[in-house]
Amino acid sequence: MIQNSNAREQWGSKIGFVLAASGSAIGLGNIWKFPYIAGENGGAAFIFVYLICIAIIGLPVVVGEVLLGRTTQRNPVGAFRALSKSKIWASVGGMGVIAGFVILSFYAVVAGWSTGYIIESIRGSFFNFDETLTSEVYFNSLTSNVYWNVGFMMLFMALTMGIVYAGVQKGIERGSKIMMPILIVILLILMIRGMTLSGAEEGLAFLFNPEWDKLTGQSVLVALGHAFFTLSLGMGAMMTYGSYMSSKDNILSSSVWIVFLDTLIALIAGIAIFTSVFATGQNPAAGPGLIFQTLPVVFTKVPGGFIFSILFFLLLTIAALTSAISLLEVVISYFVDEKKWKRHRAVLVMGFFAFLIGVPSALSFNILADVKLFGLTFFDTADFVASNILLPLGGLLISIFVAWVWGFDKVLVELKKGAEKVFDESPFIINAWKMFIKYFAPVLISIVFLHSIGVLGLILDLFN
Repeated sequence: MIQNSNAREQWGSKIGFVLAASGSAIGLGNIWKFPYIAGENGGAAFIFVYLICIAIIGLPVVVGEVLLGRTTQRNPVGAFRALSKSKIWASVGGMGVIAGFVILSFYAVVAGWSTGYIIESIRGSFFNFDETLTSEVYFNSLTSNVYWNVGFMMLFMALTMGIVYAGVQKGIERGSKIMMPILIVILLILMIRGMTLSGAEEGLAFLFNPEWDKLTGQSVLVALGHAFFTLSLGMGAMMTYGSYMSSKDNILSSSVWIVFLDTLIALIAGIAIFTSVFATGQNPAAGPGLIFQTLPVVFTKVPGGFIFSILFFLLLTIAALTSAISLLEVVISYFVDEKKWKRHRAVLVMGFFAFLIGVPSALSFNILADVKLFGLTFFDTADFVASNILLPLGGLLISIFVAWVWGFDKVLVELKKGAEKVFDESPFIINAWKMFIKYFAPVLISIVFLHSIGVLGLILDLFN
């Protein structure tokens, strides 16, 4: 292990790392996107394909990214620099830091909506809604309000900064140990409530009945993309969290737990949401609007909806918060390691800067709605650049670096630390991981990248 010159804080326990890293992976997308795309692409058939994609692209890259962090005990820029002695590869780490910063700036806007909807739930605002159109009008009236939009974004950023300000153990780890169990308990309550409603079986069928005829080439691409994006890969979050691990920690088992929890939470969320949506006769194909426009109507029709609406948006805010702290920590670790800033200074300065950069995204729904860059608002531009370019490109280069540049002899020495017995008794695990990270992951992530920027569609059109 390459030692950092400065004393580096570490996780207090394995469960602390697993919960924090799982929290990074579990975000807003898990609550609405995975259940929705699963239902629209063949239910259990899609989930089957998705699990294969997780096994051959998600888990191998998680292991590789965490390994880079633990080996070097540095942030993404420092990790690549330490192992390659190359400014070019160090810039790949820098791309991850930028991606984390950009994502946080617009992610906080949506997370602010979720935070604001906790207050709206407590106020009982939803109980005037009798149809989705009414809920949609109300949502648009809130997001068009500059003070509401920016104000709740500011509150969410303050919560994020407060946790990261307290440090790795006292802030991120302690916060994750509190928030993740609460998140799981709330989800289970909502799932049980949904399953007890009349008509819930239709929601379960939507999510879990295998419809192989709905499974197309596009479905496989969707599964590939979500397997990559859901685990916070390509932006250095897993690398940064891995840098706070000790050499005694088993990276493989920790990574398996992260992937397992991420997938389990998505499935439970799907059951909780779609049993309620179908039981109340709402449209399951509402996409992003499902959360802020359809579900408020659902809560008006569900017995105990007042309580469950508060619980749901609390759940959503916690999921957003656990992801946001990892995004900010990527940026903070860079300034602490490379620029020798004190943690408190880095959090205050860069957190505030991320907020300022995010303000145009918040204003994209009101006074800057007509300001476009290449036809996209500030919010959409930030989302496109980070999600469609920086993340898949970063993930691709990380897998190439681990498999082809670092050197497998060195990689395996580091990977076996903390898991010698497992690898000695089951050498096929190493061979399988080596094959996936060396061949499958780069090819499949390349497909995700080309698809996300629209190039893959153009290529396929040439052959049609």
